[in-house]
Amino acid sequence: MFHKRNPPIGSRPGTLAIPEGSPPPRIRLLQYDASTHRDEAIEDLERLPERLAFEGVTWINVVGLGDEPTLRRLAEIFEIAPLALEDAVNAPQRAKSELFDAHQLVIARVPMQEGEALSVPQVCFFIGARYLLTFQERPFGFFDPVRERIQAGLGPMRRSGPDYLAYALIDTLVDRYYPIAEKLAHELEDLEEEILESAEADTLNRIHRVRRDLVILRRVGWPQRETVASLVRGESSFLSAPVRGYLRDTDDHIAQIMEVVDSSREMAVGLAEMYISDLSHRTNEIMKMLTLMASIFIPLTFVAGVYGMNFEFMPELGHRLAYPTVLAAMFGMAAAMLVYFRRRGWLGGGRRKRKP
Repeated sequence: MFHKRNPPIGSRPGTLAIPEGSPPPRIRLLQYDASTHRDEAIEDLERLPERLAFEGVTWINVVGLGDEPTLRRLAEIFEIAPLALEDAVNAPQRAKSELFDAHQLVIARVPMQEGEALSVPQVCFFIGARYLLTFQERPFGFFDPVRERIQAGLGPMRRSGPDYLAYALIDTLVDRYYPIAEKLAHELEDLEEEILESAEADTLNRIHRVRRDLVILRRVGWPQRETVASLVRGESSFLSAPVRGYLRDTDDHIAQIMEVVDSSREMAVGLAEMYISDLSHRTNEIMKMLTLMASIFIPLTFVAGVYGMNFEFMPELGHRLAYPTVLAAMFGMAAAMLVYFRRRGWLGGGRRKRKP
């Protein structure tokens, strides 16, 4: 449920824990202003400082964390503190926002549905005066819609700074909570109908799976909400007042999502209790029926046992109608008990009548 890569115990602060098998960093540069934009891959990292002289907005997206020297060199170029670089590489971290002299660090967590498993990879932002640096462990495709908006020149994106770009990316990540939260809520509604109609053997397992996903979503969603709220309320020279207004709308979105998650989580707990209660009720009904059947056959067994004794002088054995009389008495006792059970409401839909 939770696994974090950590450096060896006792390592100095800023030690990077590079994940095994992580691909080498691929650096993509996107620069734009109101009239132009340029999108290219950076093969030679030493060419990057000269690109930063661009007067517009520069977005550097780093995908892959498999080469520590490259990550260290990026930290030197952008004056990233060792602890901040550790937060970007040693994922996952708790969603947060920290202000540094050269930039503002923002850690975001994004839910992804991979088969039946729910994963929450990390995305790291460094918001500078004229640049935005982002780190991703592997290519997820989170930012493709924003990249298309930049290339198309839609909205105020091309006329705004890197803080607006950071807002657009964070808002895109928050929007990815919606389909997963809705999917889990719909699954709970289907499970509720299934329990009310006819619960199956794996219904409880499915409830627990949805409940587990809701716990994961809540565990990463609440820090994400706190991070967005801190960006709205905090004082930072890297975020302008208009962008704070846009982030306020993002804060409303994540608050609404977390309300859905919390209500769904409570519903999952209620469905688990409903399933167990329904199962107990059905078990009690079966035990009640077995008890009633045993209660009916106890006196019949007694009568059969009495007349099954091989005594020579039993007065009833000499009568011609003894056998049908005993059978009729036994059937009469059984019928009387059934009528009594039904009048008491123990059998069928009968209800015991109360005396006025």
